[in-house]
Amino acid sequence: MSLLIVGTVAFDAIETPFGKTDKILGGAATYIGLSASRYLDKQNLVSVVGEDFPQEHMDLLSNRGVDLGGLQIKKGEKTFFWSGKYRNDMNTRDTLDTQLNVLGTFDPIVPENYKDCKYLMLGNLMPSIQQRVLDQLPNRPKLIVLDTMNFWMDNFWDDLIDALKNVDVLTINDEEARQLSGEYSLVKAAKKILGMGPKNVIIKKGEHGALLFNHKEVFFAPALPLEEVFDPTGAGDTFAGGFIGYLAKTDDISFENIKRAIIHGSAMASFCVEKFGTERLQGVDENEVEERLNAFIDLVQVEMAL
Repeated sequence: MSLLIVGTVAFDAIETPFGKTDKILGGAATYIGLSASRYLDKQNLVSVVGEDFPQEHMDLLSNRGVDLGGLQIKKGEKTFFWSGKYRNDMNTRDTLDTQLNVLGTFDPIVPENYKDCKYLMLGNLMPSIQQRVLDQLPNRPKLIVLDTMNFWMDNFWDDLIDALKNVDVLTINDEEARQLSGEYSLVKAAKKILGMGPKNVIIKKGEHGALLFNHKEVFFAPALPLEEVFDPTGAGDTFAGGFIGYLAKTDDISFENIKRAIIHGSAMASFCVEKFGTERLQGVDENEVEERLNAFIDLVQVEMAL
């Protein structure tokens, strides 16, 4: 089923207790696309890069079935760049440098052959950009998933509230859920956010799993215990890619299938953190995905008599 991904394609420079990188491939849409490619043969991408973005990165995405017809390449300009350093607990990080570059003037243009998409993943971007994508679609997709962060809450609150009215699934972490809702209890936070428009809210809790809420039901999925988390960068976007990739593949957006999609997203995210950047995602094969999914099933299954 047709999937449209909108988000950043970027450069990252990362430092963790395990080492550091120079400028490497990053960006929300990159992680989403690589993760979703495990479920779909083709995805459509709307994003922007500068003239400095290498052909080898574009080839990587193309070879994974990501159609780059909506990727703007701005001549004479530079690609979005982010640099960060993770602290010892790997749950907190400090931003060392952010260079918006081409992202500062990004005007998303959805190609005509992308517009009739059935599934839409709005990666972490300025809410007004997310809304401009929605405004270009002649028909509402079957499922719209939106990701956001506290920076947009701090600086573009009204635009974010407007964008939330149009989505089916909002994915945020626990800190962001508390900020968006003004509630410390995640149950109360989810209830308040659902009142803003989304039909479902996924609250990611990092190494402690993820919570799914709609107006009637709640589901909790644990995270797979890992001996080492090498680099958490992109884990949330990788989760989103596996999540929407599975839903698009199965073409089933029932609550039960959304629960399964969360397990698939969590499985993909568990690969992402095992190496720097997108390196681990590039090498994941189908057998590894199946083994990881079985590990999740074993983690949550229990037989008991009542």
